[in-house]
Amino acid sequence: MKISTPRKLSAVFCALATTGFTLSTPTFAQDGADVERIEVTGSRIKRTDMEGPSPVQSISKDDIANMGYDNLQQLLERMPVAGNGTFSTRGNSQDSTANGAAAVSLRGLGADATLVLINGRRVAISAFAESITNSFVDINSIPVSAIERIDILKDGASAIYGSDAVAGVVNIIMKKDIEGIEVNLGYGSAQGPSYEETSGSLVWGTVSAKSSASIILDYYKNTRLNSNEMGRLGTADQRPYGGEDFRSSRGFPGYFRVDGVKTIDPSCPSDRAADNGSCLFDYGPYGFVAPASERIGAISQFEYRFDNNITGFMEIAVQHNTSEAGGAPTPLDEDAGLTVPANHPDNIWNKDIEIGRFRTVDAGARRWDIASDSLRFVAGLKGELNDWAWETAVQKGRSQSLQTGGRDQGWVRTDFLQQEINAGNYSPFGGVYNDPAVIDRITTSLVRRGESHMTSFDANISGEAFKFGSESVMMAAGVEYREEDVNDIPDDQFQRGLIFGTESVSAQASRDQFAAYVEFSIPLAENLELQLAGRYDDYSDFGTTTNPKVAFRWAPDDTVTVRASWAQGFRAPSLAQIGLGPSEKNLFFTDTYRCAATGQDCGKLDYVIRFAGNQDLKPEESESWNVGFIWAPIAEFGFGIDIWSITQDNKIAEQAFGPVYDAECNNQSSTVCVRLPAPPGQSLGVIKKIHSSFENISSQEVAGIDVSANYNYSLEEYGLLKFNLEWAYQSKFEKDGRDYLGEYNFPEHRWIFSTNWEMGNFNTNLNVSFVGEFEDTPDIDFDGTLDFDSNTSRKVKSQALVDLQTAYNVSDSTKVSFGINNLLDEEPPFAIGDGDLYGYASQVHNPRGRYFYTKITYRFN
Repeated sequence: MKISTPRKLSAVFCALATTGFTLSTPTFAQDGADVERIEVTGSRIKRTDMEGPSPVQSISKDDIANMGYDNLQQLLERMPVAGNGTFSTRGNSQDSTANGAAAVSLRGLGADATLVLINGRRVAISAFAESITNSFVDINSIPVSAIERIDILKDGASAIYGSDAVAGVVNIIMKKDIEGIEVNLGYGSAQGPSYEETSGSLVWGTVSAKSSASIILDYYKNTRLNSNEMGRLGTADQRPYGGEDFRSSRGFPGYFRVDGVKTIDPSCPSDRAADNGSCLFDYGPYGFVAPASERIGAISQFEYRFDNNITGFMEIAVQHNTSEAGGAPTPLDEDAGLTVPANHPDNIWNKDIEIGRFRTVDAGARRWDIASDSLRFVAGLKGELNDWAWETAVQKGRSQSLQTGGRDQGWVRTDFLQQEINAGNYSPFGGVYNDPAVIDRITTSLVRRGESHMTSFDANISGEAFKFGSESVMMAAGVEYREEDVNDIPDDQFQRGLIFGTESVSAQASRDQFAAYVEFSIPLAENLELQLAGRYDDYSDFGTTTNPKVAFRWAPDDTVTVRASWAQGFRAPSLAQIGLGPSEKNLFFTDTYRCAATGQDCGKLDYVIRFAGNQDLKPEESESWNVGFIWAPIAEFGFGIDIWSITQDNKIAEQAFGPVYDAECNNQSSTVCVRLPAPPGQSLGVIKKIHSSFENISSQEVAGIDVSANYNYSLEEYGLLKFNLEWAYQSKFEKDGRDYLGEYNFPEHRWIFSTNWEMGNFNTNLNVSFVGEFEDTPDIDFDGTLDFDSNTSRKVKSQALVDLQTAYNVSDSTKVSFGINNLLDEEPPFAIGDGDLYGYASQVHNPRGRYFYTKITYRFN
């Protein structure tokens, strides 16, 4: 949050210098002496004062350029307000994730608790959910070059915007009122492993007395960064670095069941033979630290002012993204039901045996190609009637994703494999590579299709409702209607159980929703503003909800502002949570019951958890409050502090694994914890899958303090120095009564400090971003039950990253920039993790090393 300028400065300057990460005047804004009322993020009331009663951090396009990112996700994850639940293409390599997509999570409450808007309106959700059921807006579909500014509302806002605005709102404001042509080109590469980014954009716009039009074309591409290029980050065996051995029990070679007895392949190397009888496999080198991706998009905005003071407007945005995902070769286990006949030429036991855990390495690594297309269309009218501003619009949004895997991309069908084994053509013994012709007969092609749609209508008014004493009470009111649906359809071969070892997701649901809201800005005194807001939502699936907000802003003099807010909020169950079909993910844990009963499978292995949707889910409920203080004694200095708290109840979560395991998995006949038939003489078979679902069973409470400070210092003939600090301290993160603060992925401290020096045609920017330390290993014994609150783990060290950029205006039309991100080449701090990481916390730290880039901007008048 950039501290607002003192009120004694002109209203025009306030309208241009928006509360922001750094103070900057938009290059593309029109100059004008008249002060117009505009809508500010966090309020529907149009106003001349940019500083409302809620805390808003604003990041201008110049701030974005100074940080050097062409990727919105990389930019937003550096913001201190971001937290656990922010995710990207890092680590997205299975079907339970939204491959190729990225999202932002404010306050660590999850991407589904953060509302993302474009120009103040909702956007169609990603066709693929993240972590099976978390719906989100894919920020990879928003080109950075088209952004005028990003407003981050750090306050609950369901009373203003409806569902999902629990932790806050990220409002992406697009460039408009552009005149001329601007071309931007960029190239960057990382030091060490080969990694490159290429970007380009073309911005065109024209403005006349009655109309304006703009078109922005954007292109971005990054190459692949393989895990096997990243040293310690490219192996699942982290013991040499002080971590755990998370190599898979599905090995190459593997193990067999001979007369029901677990028997390791005699060819298993000694360094891969585990005490539990498995032949381990390192899947780490097969992943992507950064998968290759390519994005191309276009955004156009048009306005026309009719003679009757009515303005028509239209926005059209299209985006096409391609990416990839990858995993190790197909892992098989007992659930696949594969056998080897006694007459197989390589069967040394000369009897029918079962294949236990084995991996078809000779068929190659599994690879997905992902293509995502998004379309957004908005058309509307706005104007004024008797000093009331009004606006109405319709919107259509669509997000499509297609995920394909070819026969040469490692996808093995178990029935084809069994046929080749029975014929003696495929040998699962000794880690041998079978004939390519045989491999061609056991592989297949796969397709996963996803699509989401949103159709909406909105209408609102804003203006002076009545007089309160000598002051005007301002009001905004409106109605909204929205229809949305989502379909995530996996390949039929998944549903028939023919593709093994890869997590599968399916979902299908739809809903419609109506809302009405009202908001008042009441001047209780000359310098005291009271905001009252309320919203009613009616959903076709779960029913109705009403949410209020109360806030005030008090400015006793020109240098001090005090603000406070209280609000209730909600998050509607995601369509994936309601309409989820049979979907699977893998989880590492130790089957302690079978270990105690049989002495087998005593180590941590990965097992299948199968989920289904729940149509009886109710909305999550939240309550938030914020108290803030701003001090700006001079125009060059500002300081602000906000104390905040958010409580969520009825939070939707998957059934806790530990209690389900304890209650069901000691019963061979359980229909929840399903086991394979027990071998002769044993009471428990190997776990086939554990069934689970989603319920309104969770709650969480988070609280903290945000501090902002900025100072501009004139060096006279040597230019201007600007300093800015954004610091977020989280003082509480409790979930279901357990304290997560300072635990894995939940650091207490995050901050970013920026220094900008402007002198003539030179501009140099230095950013230092910091993430504090936190404890490692939330499940210290890897039994599937989190025990961090009863055990103390090692610390994951804090990290500070330094970015440096220098820009030079070669002429009035040409600007050249050079920059280095991660100037000191800091590696991500080592982390043992929770069983699925390669030595670092992927949701907190970026593994990319020192990165050099250059950009050039050319403007045509």
